[in-house]
Amino acid sequence: MTSPNLTSPSYDARRGQLETYFDRTAVEAWSRLTSDAPVSRIRATVRAGRDAMRGTLLSWLPEDLTGLRILDAGCGTGALSLEAARRGATVVAIDVSPTLIGLARERTGAVPGRGSIAFRVGDMLDPELGSFDHVVAMDSLIHYSGRDIARALAALGARTRGSVVFTVAPRTALLTVMHAAGKLFPKGDRAPAIVPITIRGLARRIAREPDLADFALARTHRVNSGFYLSNAIALTRRGAGPAGGAR
Repeated sequence: MTSPNLTSPSYDARRGQLETYFDRTAVEAWSRLTSDAPVSRIRATVRAGRDAMRGTLLSWLPEDLTGLRILDAGCGTGALSLEAARRGATVVAIDVSPTLIGLARERTGAVPGRGSIAFRVGDMLDPELGSFDHVVAMDSLIHYSGRDIARALAALGARTRGSVVFTVAPRTALLTVMHAAGKLFPKGDRAPAIVPITIRGLARRIAREPDLADFALARTHRVNSGFYLSNAIALTRRGAGPAGGAR
C-alpha cells in the first residue's frame, strides 16, 4: 500500500490493529457516536469534543475551498469531508476501515455545489493518492508514537502545498492514568492504545525531518470535553499564507 521507506514496522503494525478494531470490534459504537443517535453521558462528551475539534480544524482551512484538493486522512464516517466539499473542495477521504468507509458513503449522499468526495479504503500515506493543497488528520495519528507521527507528517508534507492540520493526544496526568488502566483489560476488549505525547517533543522531531523543513508550527489548540482530550496542531508551508482564519 505504501512505499517501505515511508513507514516503520511499528507504524504498519499499529495500522493493522486499527483496521481490525474499527472494522470489527467498534463498528456499532462508532456508528452511533458519529450519528445523532442517543448515547451515554460519557460518549456524549466525546461526541461534543469531536464536534468542537472538527470545527477547529475546518476553521484553520480557507473559508473558500473551491478548486483546492484536500486529503481527509482517517476520515471515519466522513463528517469533515462533507463540510470541506460543501465549501468547494475536491476531497480524497481515506480510512483503513472498509466498514467506516461504507457508512461514510451511505451518509454523505450528493454534495451540493462544485465540491466532491472520493472515498477510499487504504493507508493515508499512500503516495498514489497524489498531492494536496491541505491535509487534515483528525484523531488518526493519536495511536502512534511521536517518532511515527513525525515520519507520517513528513510523508504527507512532501506532497502538500499549503498546510497539514492534525491532532495528537497531549501528555497529561489524566491520559497517563487512562493509558495505564487500559492495559488491565483483556487484549480482545482493548482499543488500540492512544499514545500521549508532548508538543515540545513532537516539535523537535518535526524539526529533524527534511521534508518538513519548509513548514512552520503555526498554531495549536486544545479541546477538553469530558472524556475527550485532543490537541490540534497546524503545520503551514512557509510562503503559503495562513491556514485559515484565526481561532
